[in-house]
Amino acid sequence: MPILYYVVIAFAVLVISIISRGLIIVRQAQVVIVERLGKYIKTLDSGIHVIIPIFDKIRPIHWRYNKSDFRGNVVQVQKTEDRIDMRENVYDFPRQNVITSDNVSININAMLYFQITDPYKAVYEIGNLPEAIEKLTQTSLRNVIGELTLQETFTSRDSINSKLRNILDDATDKWGVKVNRVELQDILPPEDIKTAMEKQMRAERDKRAKILTAEGEREYQILVAEGEKQARIARAEGEAQSKLLVADAERKSIMLIAEAVKDSGTDPAQYQVALKYVDAFREIMKQGDKTVVIPYESSALLGSVKTLANIFKQ
Repeated sequence: MPILYYVVIAFAVLVISIISRGLIIVRQAQVVIVERLGKYIKTLDSGIHVIIPIFDKIRPIHWRYNKSDFRGNVVQVQKTEDRIDMRENVYDFPRQNVITSDNVSININAMLYFQITDPYKAVYEIGNLPEAIEKLTQTSLRNVIGELTLQETFTSRDSINSKLRNILDDATDKWGVKVNRVELQDILPPEDIKTAMEKQMRAERDKRAKILTAEGEREYQILVAEGEKQARIARAEGEAQSKLLVADAERKSIMLIAEAVKDSGTDPAQYQVALKYVDAFREIMKQGDKTVVIPYESSALLGSVKTLANIFKQ
């Protein structure tokens, strides 16, 4: 009886083990490749599936991960997975040395975003998918950078990313992989080249600063000259306007005087001359000099005084 009991328990355990091996749960965004006696039979999507134990087996896929150690260094970890992740994956390639068209050796660190679209091709068309993608990216990067100069490499990142993505996407299509993006993280030239580039950039910045300063000074001088020009024009216009107003006032004064003296029989022009003589004589007397200079044509002065006297009498 005890022996039979143990036999039953062992048989039950064996049956449960076999059944559990035949029961497969696939998570969302994952697939499983199933082979029967070494031949592909089907691809299992997310959900619960039952396979025939012993005869059916899951085909594993080799994968590679980047992991940081306790020192912060990025190390690659090889791993065998029985589930194929259908989500977009990112692969950070180690820094590699490439040479530009002008024979400058630089270090470039690239990052690749890809997604498996056909699990069957990803398993059966390539032996080690991550390593194949890495080697393909390295060789493609060398070819692309080899066609550019050092300066073009720094200024054409978007163009390089786009060109690499197109090359890798075409090459990995037969592997069932879609390359979405390629990004160049770091471009590190040698120290002597880096120092020379920094000096060149400082020189360019100084040059631009001097140009901006000179342009600002030139615009300032132009504005100042324009301001002075406008000020002179304004002063000239003001003086001209003032002279016009004075002349107009004198004209009106003469016209009023002419109207006042026309009935007396006196010439208005002679009257104005007489006033000018009197004003001039008054200014001479204000100087307080004992000697008074009488004009040579004194008869004109006396005539002017006589004319004024006649007008006042009338």
